[in-house]
Amino acid sequence: MRARRVRITDTTLRDGHQSLWATRMRTHDMLPILETMDEVGFHSLECWGGATFDAELRFLDEDPWERLRLIKKHVVRTPLQMLLRGQNLVGYRHYGDDIVRRFVYKAAENGMDIFRVFDALNDIRNFETAAAAIKETGKHFQGAVVYTISPVHSLDHYVDVARSLVDMGAGSICIKDMAALLSPYYAEQLIGRLKAEIDVPIQLHCHYIGGLAPMTYLKAVEAGVDVIDTATVPLAFGNSQPATEMVVTALIGTPNDTELDLETLFTIAKYFEKVRIETGHERGVTSLTHMQVYSHQVPGGMISNLESQLAEQNALDRLPEVLEEIPVVRAEVGYPPLVTPMSQIVGTQAVLNVLSGRRWHIVPDEMKAYLRGKYGAAPGPVSREVIQRVLGDEEPIHVRPADLVAETLEDYRGEIGDLARSEEDLLSYALFPQTARAYLERHHIGPESDVFGTQMPAYLTSQVGAGLGDDAGDRLRDILAMVEESDVDEVVIEQGDLKMTVRRAGVAAAVPVAAPAPPPPAAVPAAADEHAGGYHVVRSKWVATFYRAPSPQAPSFVEVGDTVAAGQTLCILEMMKMMNELTADVAGVVREILVENGATVQYGQPLFAIETA
Repeated sequence: MRARRVRITDTTLRDGHQSLWATRMRTHDMLPILETMDEVGFHSLECWGGATFDAELRFLDEDPWERLRLIKKHVVRTPLQMLLRGQNLVGYRHYGDDIVRRFVYKAAENGMDIFRVFDALNDIRNFETAAAAIKETGKHFQGAVVYTISPVHSLDHYVDVARSLVDMGAGSICIKDMAALLSPYYAEQLIGRLKAEIDVPIQLHCHYIGGLAPMTYLKAVEAGVDVIDTATVPLAFGNSQPATEMVVTALIGTPNDTELDLETLFTIAKYFEKVRIETGHERGVTSLTHMQVYSHQVPGGMISNLESQLAEQNALDRLPEVLEEIPVVRAEVGYPPLVTPMSQIVGTQAVLNVLSGRRWHIVPDEMKAYLRGKYGAAPGPVSREVIQRVLGDEEPIHVRPADLVAETLEDYRGEIGDLARSEEDLLSYALFPQTARAYLERHHIGPESDVFGTQMPAYLTSQVGAGLGDDAGDRLRDILAMVEESDVDEVVIEQGDLKMTVRRAGVAAAVPVAAPAPPPPAAVPAAADEHAGGYHVVRSKWVATFYRAPSPQAPSFVEVGDTVAAGQTLCILEMMKMMNELTADVAGVVREILVENGATVQYGQPLFAIETA
């Protein structure tokens, strides 16, 4: 057993509150305690990346770049660390290589020291650009290997990925156990092999969830792990990491003593406990559903998202069915690890399969992109039946996905114009166009109401919230029935939190749905999408946030008086981190825009009034 102390990375400022507080800790709640945290002797402070960038802009009205600069100002001894999603950076899609490089350069310039980089599929190609940029800045590139359990994820697989990352220039390797599935004795084997075969420090990142993590940490320490991740006790346990105080106490007096001062750690804990109480957040706890991660393998954070989706559709009672469906979908699509963005993609597909009652008849665009290879190579074989149903005769790509992304930072400069007063502003816009534009407008040209002051006319307020009823399952079944009755093979709709494709039965084996013949034209009532002014009304397809801001596919606002074509993008509806384009279903002239930018809209709520051509 070695006589060298184990180092601790504190995750409180990033993964701790992302896992337990929905990433809602504000910068002003961090600043008073930073100098004390800097004195402890942590290996690093994880304080940026993951969902923090998006959440600050979207929910906290804060600039993530300014947060990084402020933390760096107060933390002068301890390296700062971030989580980078490979070619996805801090977003949910692949960005162009130019944007990846510029983001890394600016993050390093603003104070980042250690970049923990992972890819949801462990596809080495998705590390290349970020890794090279980090090395160019002289900062530390830590390659993260995503851990999961499946027939294709073996000990050899993890060692091979780690070795490839070291060959790419990684100065250390992290095993990222986001679903809390790593068992103590498997960890001992894995860490033992990595220490024997790879000559860089090894770090272990486990979530608590079902409760294995403290035992896993102890066996990893015995096997020689160099660094482990913990959080201060008010933000520990549950979906977060084990408590720092617990781990430090467990190792006191051993050859692996962390040598961190418990009294200082409790000073930090008392501060965050006060913040927790003042902000009304709950403690991290382990429930039966969390414990069942060992059977369904669904991370706790993903369960929270599923509960939110199902509750909005009045279908929370279907959660057990969805948890049973997720492993089936995951197997069909090649066993991707359930980490962002694959957790959202697989989870949403499972929700749709359950609520519709017809598996693989409603397919999110993100799932289609994954099956096309746009996120990287699937870890295992993908069901040919699923490929045929979703893609038809189209074959997946085999090149590095980012090779097909030609965007550069300059492509966004003209769109955002003078609102971007720095390259950091421009990068924020390139990553999250709608969210960043709304933020920059609030801070650079005044309140949104000054720019988007349109109010909904009184004669339309009675239609707000109109929809197809409260039962999401029935709605989805109705949609499927209508498609089956039609003479088209495929339609694209926006149902649920994503844009989706609905295909007719017959593409793959399925039980036909008996449905009555459609009524004759005379029996069809007057158009439900026309209001008293005679205009066609374009309605929201879900509960979402409405954005008029442009995207690469919609380079300018749609304004009152504009002529639009059928199929033209009118706005963006954001839900569950996904940006969905809402298109015009008729050609004509926009006569009214009925909601304000950044407003929350309900299913069926009128958004645009169009005078048809």
